[in-house]
Amino acid sequence: MKRLTLMRHAKSSWENESLDDFDRPLNPRGERTAPQMGKRLLALGDLPELIVTSPAARAIGTARLVAEVIGYSQDHILEAHGLYHASPATIVDIVRSLETAARHVMLVGHNPGFTELANTFGEIRIDNIPTAGMLCVEMPGELWAEIEPDEAEAVYFDYPKKPRSG
Repeated sequence: MKRLTLMRHAKSSWENESLDDFDRPLNPRGERTAPQMGKRLLALGDLPELIVTSPAARAIGTARLVAEVIGYSQDHILEAHGLYHASPATIVDIVRSLETAARHVMLVGHNPGFTELANTFGEIRIDNIPTAGMLCVEMPGELWAEIEPDEAEAVYFDYPKKPRSG
């Protein structure tokens, strides 16, 4: 089984309107929620063995903040240029191209592609993966090249404003 976590980048800043979309950094809320979601991931105990991110500033910032919290070396975060505003088909191609023995991979990227991809996973129906939201699925296969999105089963869906139980 392979486990894939899609994490949408945390909230980005629109303060400097002259910045290109690609270069927009996280805003203060994003800088708070990314580590919070890292703590939630840490509490689950099943940490990604590989983090792959879009090269956009807000995605890299999110990936680095999560990595810091979960004890993942920031030097091992991979940038996949194709993840920037990728279509679901492109995201699947990127995942299938991974040549890693990692059982659990986290992608950090963008909507609408992540939410659209989520809705190709088995029985999952999600209106929107919010900023800093994480959807984790499991799929059969020994190699990433073998994964089939329609065979995915949800493991969890979490996001900053989701009510906490207990």
